[in-house]
Amino acid sequence: MIEQGLFVALVASDRACRGLDVAREASVPALLIDREKFGGFTSSFDREAYTEELTRELVDNRIDLVAMAGFGTVVTGAFHRAFPGRVLNTHPSLLPAFKGWHAVAATLRVGASESGCTVHVATEVLDDGPILAQRRVVVLPTDDEASLHERIKTVERALYPTVIARVMASLAQGLEPESVAGTMEES
Repeated sequence: MIEQGLFVALVASDRACRGLDVAREASVPALLIDREKFGGFTSSFDREAYTEELTRELVDNRIDLVAMAGFGTVVTGAFHRAFPGRVLNTHPSLLPAFKGWHAVAATLRVGASESGCTVHVATEVLDDGPILAQRRVVVLPTDDEASLHERIKTVERALYPTVIARVMASLAQGLEPESVAGTMEES
């Protein structure tokens, strides 16, 4: 996002990752709210407490649009109530097909001939919000999970910033993020 010239007020992550380093290198505030503090990736993970801290940090930093990418934590309704209709997500499938963390593997497992990426408004229901844009990616006979996912990410890296820019422009005009739905050509 930063590389595409979008204004980024804060980068937050649920685990150490390259995105935090990129933010710091670009002098963008970077915030790690580590899942380990809340039980990690175990059955004792305190999702409510994690959501509360993340929400508080974003509200305190006066964030008005959240763009998730690779964020591995499903947050509770409190987060979505704090940012109603203002949480965007990108997903490596043509939603509504193949929801969840293992979408690329599921695509290959069923022998689908195409996949792609979806940018949508995130809601309390996993990968179920209004679709803003999608791009198709053909599944090649030689694809494995890594190769297909990388080709999807290439398309996603072009699509997501474009959609975010349009959403930001809509917000500046007093419109909601959903107003950009259907304005992006599908390819």
